[in-house]
Amino acid sequence: MLRKRHRTSASVGEPAAIFAALGDATRLRLIARMSDAGPLSIASLADGFDISRQAISKHLRVMSEAGLAKCGRRGRETVWQLEQDGLAEARRYLQTVSKDWDDKLRRLKHFVESDY
Repeated sequence: MLRKRHRTSASVGEPAAIFAALGDATRLRLIARMSDAGPLSIASLADGFDISRQAISKHLRVMSEAGLAKCGRRGRETVWQLEQDGLAEARRYLQTVSKDWDDKLRRLKHFVESDY
């Protein structure tokens, strides 16, 4: 059973922090690994990376502060997992931006194709 530890992440709704955290290749790999395997210890997460566990821990803190990951306890072990609310917020933001661009392109097309 995973017991939650205190949460230090930013409130959901801060797209700049979310996308800044997503803008790093190591953090994207960590997200992929947690997505595939669920809650993992830092030792498990660090396996296969060419950086130290301490560096992995720093990346996880950045992700936590952005609302993308959270840590908890499983027995005596600290494990990290994805924060679904943060990922959902990133998805919603991208959908909004995509819709805005679609609307703008539709209006531009209408303008270009009209007889003005």
